[in-house]
Amino acid sequence: MMNEDPGYPSWAETPGRRPRAVILQRRAAETPLGKQLVERIAGQLDVVDVGVELENPEVLDDVDFLVVLGGDGSILHAAQQMGSRQRPVIGINLGRLGFLAAISPGEVESALASIVSGDCTIQSHLMLQCSLIRGEEVLNLQLGLNEAAIRVGTPFSLLDIDLYVDSKLATTYSCDGLIISTPVGSTAHSLSAGGPILRKTMQAFVIAAISPHTLTVRPVVDSAERVFEMRVREADVAASLVVDGQLLARLEPDDRVRVERASESFQLIEVGGHDDYDTLREKLDWGGRIRQKK
Repeated sequence: MMNEDPGYPSWAETPGRRPRAVILQRRAAETPLGKQLVERIAGQLDVVDVGVELENPEVLDDVDFLVVLGGDGSILHAAQQMGSRQRPVIGINLGRLGFLAAISPGEVESALASIVSGDCTIQSHLMLQCSLIRGEEVLNLQLGLNEAAIRVGTPFSLLDIDLYVDSKLATTYSCDGLIISTPVGSTAHSLSAGGPILRKTMQAFVIAAISPHTLTVRPVVDSAERVFEMRVREADVAASLVVDGQLLARLEPDDRVRVERASESFQLIEVGGHDDYDTLREKLDWGGRIRQKK
């Protein structure tokens, strides 16, 4: 079982040492704000590399953490690119919601000052490993932070998806798709399919059907120690495997999609003043009372 206790930043153990970091900025690269933020970050950190993509993952062996400029999609992309070389991440939110990218551009200097001094924590989050198996061959192997999903394609008929848990048939869903989500991903696609919100540090997966044909079908939360397999039986219905919003493969009949805990974990740097429930109230507009329009 993964330790849920937050870690202390190793770079803060040497007073006066400037942490070494890589900046990933994707869509922010050519914007005035993106360029300005890079300069502001470089004033407090030793910036080893700045790029749109992580072209040389080996650079991670010599850095303390990543600074990602963008939204949660940019952080998902960074987590996939790091692969087995996961490093702590701080996200500067230039997107919309920002569940993971929680630092606003106006908070950059104060947040980095806290991080440099060690006034922060490093929280590990569950990642999934998704395998596409055809016959006895593993065709694709993908690390994910949010979810793995089977989605229907043209001619947009209902899918019959068998779900196996620890090699035993659990049930068959008739639906437009099936999502297996991590706690981090519980506020993403799974939430829009009616799934529950899980605390990000929980060690569990959410199984949520997309538009199930039977109204009694409800999302299920199960232990991350279990191994899940999804299988589409139909030969005449197009289906795709999507991991963290990216198309991984088109599925053929009897392909198996295996989802299990990854050996890697995603590490998020958290600065004081940001709480899970604060984020939910702010990002999902949980106001408590209905506001009347004037």
